[in-house]
Amino acid sequence: MRQSNCAVCNPQEITVLHPSAPNSLSIAPLSAEFTDRSTETAYHAYHRERTRVQLASTLLFCSLYFLGFFATDLAALGMVADAALLLGARLLVAVTAGSCAWLAWRSPLSTGAAWRAATVAEAVALACFMFIAFHRPGEFHWHAMSLGVMLLVIYLYIPNRFAHALGIAAAATAGFLALTLAHADMGFADLLTMGMLLALVNTFGALAARRYHIVAREEYRAQRVLQHAAERDYLSGCYNRRYLHERLMGAGSHQAGPVAVILCDIDNFKQVNDTHGHAAGDAVLLQLSKLLQAVAREGHDSVVRYGGEEFLLVLPATGLDAAVHLAEWLRARFGATPIDTGAEGTSVFATASFGVASGADASLAILIDAADKLMYAAKRNGRDRVEALALHAHGMAAAA
Repeated sequence: MRQSNCAVCNPQEITVLHPSAPNSLSIAPLSAEFTDRSTETAYHAYHRERTRVQLASTLLFCSLYFLGFFATDLAALGMVADAALLLGARLLVAVTAGSCAWLAWRSPLSTGAAWRAATVAEAVALACFMFIAFHRPGEFHWHAMSLGVMLLVIYLYIPNRFAHALGIAAAATAGFLALTLAHADMGFADLLTMGMLLALVNTFGALAARRYHIVAREEYRAQRVLQHAAERDYLSGCYNRRYLHERLMGAGSHQAGPVAVILCDIDNFKQVNDTHGHAAGDAVLLQLSKLLQAVAREGHDSVVRYGGEEFLLVLPATGLDAAVHLAEWLRARFGATPIDTGAEGTSVFATASFGVASGADASLAILIDAADKLMYAAKRNGRDRVEALALHAHGMAAAA
């Protein structure tokens, strides 16, 4: 059964967001994310597999290197109790980062879960790094260099939100400088140099990370625009015949359960063009296409510009009764709505004829062919009407 649609329940509140609306693809300069949250979510879904692999491989690589640097602890301290403590800290980092890497590799982590795994691994690694620096107080020059490398890894290699990476890096830098002031025996010139170098690393790391995030989204935006141009009709924004044949009727596109199609054609469209001009004809086409897109369930239904003034609405999980009810509402609403032609406030009225076919086993091609015949039957029977039929498998009509 087709679920109720808010546009049908509240016909006075129909709004359509065009899939290529500029606001949906704009990038915020500070956060380096899409301003539209649904677009940002789609972007991360598109890159989920790449994020998973990058997170797992980077965390594994970092954990092995962090553990391998225990050799420097032994070289600096020798076989003493403090060395055992530092080994424990490094093992904690290796276990934490390794576990997060394993989760990322073996589990289909959501984007939020991947960010949390990255943040936890980074926080544990930086905390243990501070612990190691505290137990090796005579080497803060080297620690500052190590921290700089870790910050670049956080900014550029471990996938996370730009804001998260910036906050973690800034907190780690401030904590390290506080630790240095409290425990390092360094002169003012050395402290100033260290602070400025860490500030430089953070500045260029942040700028590079921001640029990386923006470039990745610009690439995704370009792909979206090209995909939209290839699959959508320029005037109406509806899907085109190419999308219908490649995506809806292509290999592997069969959908289980009942499917209904509504094929509609604007009545006397040539007369509209001849009487009021092609701009008025375009306005009529846009009115019908917007109405169809408004009632389509996002992510489920598909609106296709099937021909010049013909539109196709594909409704998965929809029976004949629900499809006929929807078609009748569309017919009445379209016929009762004055359409502004843009010519000195002139409005026109138009009607459309509808063919509705539904079936649980029939192919989409058979359903469209049946709906096409039904639509022409509606025109022969007086126009501005709905003709409907339920089909069995192989296109046989169901018994009434």
